[in-house]
Amino acid sequence: MKKISIGKLLLIAVCVTVTVAAFVLSPYIYGEESVFNRSVSNNVTLQTAYQKTPALIKSVQIITIAALLSAAVRWLLGRMFKKSNRGITVAKLAGSFIRWIILIAGALMVLGAWGVNTSTLIASAGILSLVIGLGAQSLVADIIAGLFIVLEGEYQVGDIVVIDDWRGTVQEIGIRTTKIVDAGGNVKIINNSSISSIVNQTQELSVAKSYISIEYGESIPHVERIISENLEGIRQRIPSIVDGPFYKGVNELAASSVDLLFVAKCREEDVYQVQRDMNRELKLLFDQNKINIPFPQIVLNQPTVFEDNPETPSDTRSFVDDQRLRSKGIEEKSN
Repeated sequence: MKKISIGKLLLIAVCVTVTVAAFVLSPYIYGEESVFNRSVSNNVTLQTAYQKTPALIKSVQIITIAALLSAAVRWLLGRMFKKSNRGITVAKLAGSFIRWIILIAGALMVLGAWGVNTSTLIASAGILSLVIGLGAQSLVADIIAGLFIVLEGEYQVGDIVVIDDWRGTVQEIGIRTTKIVDAGGNVKIINNSSISSIVNQTQELSVAKSYISIEYGESIPHVERIISENLEGIRQRIPSIVDGPFYKGVNELAASSVDLLFVAKCREEDVYQVQRDMNRELKLLFDQNKINIPFPQIVLNQPTVFEDNPETPSDTRSFVDDQRLRSKGIEEKSN
């Protein structure tokens, strides 16, 4: 919850006090016997300002009531639809829509308090045409786009999305804009009608990948046997993994190493932490079994002679085939 500064609290307290006092003292402010109808000065300017004080007080009343009503409605919507991300999304959009309605209605009432004929203003087709000509098309486009976003469920509040190479969590879908917060707390505000393409990374499980390198002299069957005996233990030590981890096999024959690929399914918000945890667990596993992870190097002397291991490729073939079958299709999904 956002903290309210002392200055804002004092302003709210003053506005509420003026509003309540205006209701209590209404006959003395707005009635025929209003104190503001009396002459207080021979100065015409000062006398006019004094007589306009009721309009100022009424404006404060309208603004205060509108602000309190908007806050109350949005709070009520939030309480009613807080059980799911879609409900939160609908509540925020409806709250934004209601806030704009209250803002427009309040502005018209304030103008009326100062003697402006709002009926004529509303009915004036020329004014409406002028507003549309000055850019209301984009406003209408944003509103329609926001409605379609919610109705079609392209993304919801709490989803992790990528829009224009900006990755973050959807904080709010408003009547005009969508707010996205990245991992650093930065907020990007995008007009709804400007969102032409989006990647929603929350609707399905994401894939965490771990690349581990071993020396060329290591026996692949020996390494695969150790992996097969410990994958289940790695999963138990990383509770964020939903499915896996799986051993995908030799990913690359690099310049100084043989690179192995491991994958696991998890929620998008956990993907980077799962990758780090998998890297740690596999490094510890290889250290415990004296499997070397090489540095980038150029061999200038006699290469190391590695001891032969009794296993043959057939010892781990069934494990590799099983892992390939169980993780089929996972590597095609990129983060």
